[in-house]
Amino acid sequence: MSKGILYFSADWCGPCKQLGPIIDLAKSGGIPVEKINCDYDVFKVQKYQVKNIPTLIIIDMQGNEIKRRTGTIGLEQLKQWYNG
Repeated sequence: MSKGILYFSADWCGPCKQLGPIIDLAKSGGIPVEKINCDYDVFKVQKYQVKNIPTLIIIDMQGNEIKRRTGTIGLEQLKQWYNG
């Protein structure tokens, strides 16, 4: 894996609930995604300075941020964003 997505969310977040099934489809399609619950993983929230959720961050193998986006996104848009 040369890169992957960090998906910052929370159980109480409405937009996160909308994005969840899309993330699941992306994962089943081969895109590596790590879901991070912002209420429990404060270290990663602080490390990546996440202020809003849902936030998606593409990282390289060393954990360096490549790019990010906040809010919901469709599956095809997500694939294009990831591969772009």
